[in-house]
Amino acid sequence: MSGKPWRLTRAAEASLVDIALWTLETFGPRQAEAYEADLIERCEAIARNEAPWQSCAKVIDPRLPEDLRFTRCGEHLIVFVDEPDRVIIVDFLHGRRDLPARLTEVARRDD
Repeated sequence: MSGKPWRLTRAAEASLVDIALWTLETFGPRQAEAYEADLIERCEAIARNEAPWQSCAKVIDPRLPEDLRFTRCGEHLIVFVDEPDRVIIVDFLHGRRDLPARLTEVARRDD
């Protein structure tokens, strides 16, 4: 099953690079490559509708848009919007961040 097309916003691309660089510096190239592959595979699973997800509005803050969702991968949340014809990966956020504040920022971006 191939799923819908998906894309990263500019913010998600920048976050993915930051995650890869931090992981490379902290744990080395093998772990950086493996974690990045895990994150990309989870994005593909989202597009195939095979990843468990939760509503950001229901779990984190009811003021967030109803269509903003997240799934976990390692220490990160992958924030996304599932549209009828594609999936938009909005950002990758570390689980220890101030999620309500960060998700409010993410929801306001027009990327």
